[in-house]
Amino acid sequence: MSITKGRSVTISDVAETAGVSRAAVSKVIRNAYGVSPAMRTRVEAAIEELGYRPSVAARALRGSSYRLGLEIPHVSARFMTQIVEGATSALTGTPYQLVLAPADGPKYGTDAPAYRTIESLADGLVDGIIAVSPLVDLDWLEELAARVPVVMLGRHDTPRGYDTVVGDDIAGTRMVMNHLFALGHRRIAHLTEAEPVTEPGSATPHAIRLEVYRACMTEAGLGDLIQVARREDSPDLSRAATAELLAHPEPPTAIFAGHDDIALGVLAELAAAGLHGRVAVIGYDNTDLAAHPLIDLTSVDQAGPEMGAQAATMLLERLQGRTEPRNYTATPTLKIRGSSRPA
Repeated sequence: MSITKGRSVTISDVAETAGVSRAAVSKVIRNAYGVSPAMRTRVEAAIEELGYRPSVAARALRGSSYRLGLEIPHVSARFMTQIVEGATSALTGTPYQLVLAPADGPKYGTDAPAYRTIESLADGLVDGIIAVSPLVDLDWLEELAARVPVVMLGRHDTPRGYDTVVGDDIAGTRMVMNHLFALGHRRIAHLTEAEPVTEPGSATPHAIRLEVYRACMTEAGLGDLIQVARREDSPDLSRAATAELLAHPEPPTAIFAGHDDIALGVLAELAAAGLHGRVAVIGYDNTDLAAHPLIDLTSVDQAGPEMGAQAATMLLERLQGRTEPRNYTATPTLKIRGSSRPA
């Protein structure tokens, strides 16, 4: 394979050249049990060919970098500013600095940019990683955590070698649905992300929000009125998905958006259709624009700065020697504003 000039060789490059998985390369580097002689030979040959230097050796040579990596899905996600704010505040007074690493591009599949971005951080650039990529493979994540301290933000799982920080998506979603029921809404639609992000059992926040939305509608005797729309993998498609909902023979009187960025697209399409104020809209994350008087968006505040601060604090604890996994769940609150109106 060819490596772009000026780019550091990563564990993914070694895996591709050797024709094995990332986990297999990691096992060879760590001299782990269960590696066959043939596989070891292939991996070591690829390491020699590419001139790859494992991150453990790199850190041993240079000592601590006093940098912590924060991988985020993309720079346009407004909720990420809260995470950065919280993580930065937690590092005040410490020798550590935050390195921001956006993984822009498609979120899905084994070649998703998140893998390469996180690996680039792990290959000697930082001493620990906060990752916001809930779709990465669990086994791969455990292998990564064996090489470098990791805190996964926004993943409801039970790890062995890393920590997790999440919001209580069950409680947050029930707050939304109970508020809309109290306002008299029955035709409530949920506009969420593409199917890979909401796959049942995937433990992503959006999967849980979708599951609880369905449960709340069913419990209220409204199972036949469940409407789920998706914006696929583009922010611009929030408006298109909203237009499809509005074209339904019995359009929703309320739309629960998976997060505030989706909700902004919903509000834009309602305004374009002359329906501003006619359909209740609720978002999630309570980002900075939600409270703007011209937007006035009801939204679930899942304490983003607190989540970012907790993630950074837990990473520092791991750097100080803690090895047992920890899970932190932030308590949400519903910020009621003018966008959620009675039916």
